[in-house]
Amino acid sequence: MAQVLLKSVSKVYPSGVPAVSEASLSVENREFLVIVGPSGCGKSTLLRMVAGLEEATGGEIWIGQKLVNQVPAKDRDIAMVFQSYALYPHMSVFENMSFGLKLRGYGKKEIEQRVREAASTLGIERLLQRRPKELSGGERQRVAVGRAIVRKPLVFLFDEPLSNLDAKLRVQMRMEIHKLHLRLQTTMIYVTHDQTEAMTMGDRIVVMNKGYIQQVADPLTIYDHPANKFVASFIGSPPMNFLSGTITKMKDGVGFSNGRFTLRVVDEMVSPLQAHLNRPVVFGIRPEDLYDKLFITDAPTDCIITSTVELVEPLGAEVYLHLRVGKHQLIARVGPHDRPEVNQDIDLVFDMGKAHFFDPDTEAAIV
Repeated sequence: MAQVLLKSVSKVYPSGVPAVSEASLSVENREFLVIVGPSGCGKSTLLRMVAGLEEATGGEIWIGQKLVNQVPAKDRDIAMVFQSYALYPHMSVFENMSFGLKLRGYGKKEIEQRVREAASTLGIERLLQRRPKELSGGERQRVAVGRAIVRKPLVFLFDEPLSNLDAKLRVQMRMEIHKLHLRLQTTMIYVTHDQTEAMTMGDRIVVMNKGYIQQVADPLTIYDHPANKFVASFIGSPPMNFLSGTITKMKDGVGFSNGRFTLRVVDEMVSPLQAHLNRPVVFGIRPEDLYDKLFITDAPTDCIITSTVELVEPLGAEVYLHLRVGKHQLIARVGPHDRPEVNQDIDLVFDMGKAHFFDPDTEAAIV
């Protein structure tokens, strides 16, 4: 168990393409940290630099009290689980899990004990004599995780380990890895492009884009208080709705106006928005913070606009309404019994207490 510390770590490929830029990050002892972002954002490259599989072109990487920039991967005392299972097809499960220990000179008794313990933890004792081709995808993934566990490393690294599994199995394995962390109490860094994995598994989340760290915080803070427009748009499903407009003075307060309608800003947001009066802003609101007035009887009139239903997506426990307001497209996530007809006009209620405002130039959050 150890802390991992990155100080202004960068990676620039020989072609001059930057993959990671000035990444500074502290992963606490026993923490489960998730790095999330779109394809090509640099998250796997960052993980591979921690593992020693990629050489950092700048900055420092510390594992525990040791600077490891020049330490070979095999000597960093880390274990990595890859997207591909990387199992030896000619070896049994037992042999796959024990192979790394044999290379390090462990005795047969110690190897047997470690493999049996890991297999018991993962529920794969009955599979120890099988070959990888005789296993399902989920079972192979458990073996790959077990091979890492037997090492008892300082740090576990996971590089999109569930992306090859079907949806149901991903949910199951997500729970297994989370429970594994609770049992082992080991530092884990987990890379994924799946925001659901990030939100449900991480103690903290690192959101990356174009090689830069955008925000580091716990899942609830990331969701409720995104640092910028990218984080707000990437975290959340369906994604946050955005409208361009200006902050204007109203008779009894301050409002957001896009020319077609004006929505009154709640009192607690007025102060940070004063500096943006009569200036462009980007307004954001999540789909679950939009309601059909038919089901909200006491909504104030200055937070309601008329919208047209373009598509209704029933998903069982909830319904997605795809709406049109002038030239703008919005998505509302509503209850299972709210199913208006396509092309029907509905009064759409905005929960302005949950609104977000961003600077259109820097895309940083205003409030």
